[in-house]
Amino acid sequence: MTLPISTRTRIKICGLTREADVDAAVEAGADAVGFVFYAKSPRAVTPGRAAELARRLPPFVTPVGLFVNAGADEIAAVAGAIPTLLLQFHGDESPEACRAAARPFLRAARMAPGFDLLDFTARFHDAHAVLLDAFVEGYGGGGKVFDWSVIPANVPRPVVLSGGLHAGNVIEGILRVRPWAVDVSSGVEAAKGIKDAALMRRFCEAVREADARIADSET
Repeated sequence: MTLPISTRTRIKICGLTREADVDAAVEAGADAVGFVFYAKSPRAVTPGRAAELARRLPPFVTPVGLFVNAGADEIAAVAGAIPTLLLQFHGDESPEACRAAARPFLRAARMAPGFDLLDFTARFHDAHAVLLDAFVEGYGGGGKVFDWSVIPANVPRPVVLSGGLHAGNVIEGILRVRPWAVDVSSGVEAAKGIKDAALMRRFCEAVREADARIADSET
């Protein structure tokens, strides 16, 4: 069954470090792959290494660069090495800092108790999407699932659901949240920064199953 474009949930697989993993992610059906430019992450890569990996991507698979409070020069260097890069800001960046890069960007929101997502999204109104992740100490979601029931129904930007997703829970997440996209990292790994091709394939298959269920329910 061919799904309407509005029904298809996009898939981003983040934290790639190896050629084999990039190839497997593309083969599994990823729409985007993420490269981490945060030195404290076990999945961090250099701009040169990321550029090598990004050159393996076919047309219409988007490279995404994850930054945490990076300087303008660092962002510019990475963007210069990967011209098609979509930026993802995952730290304490202000709206002005995100816009200064003059590139399309995603803005990560750390879903702490009492966090006002609607106000956050209004401040980052020109983000291409908001990526919802669990709040943990430090940065990143730590592979943790947050309470999806706290997500407002009327978020005015496309939502990317992240945080502890894997093949066993992504169907429920899509059916409950109806996000524009889902983002997975640790849920498809054999070890930190080392992806598992079978887990990536099962994750993508589960996303498509969720999409098919939604399509069936709307016919």
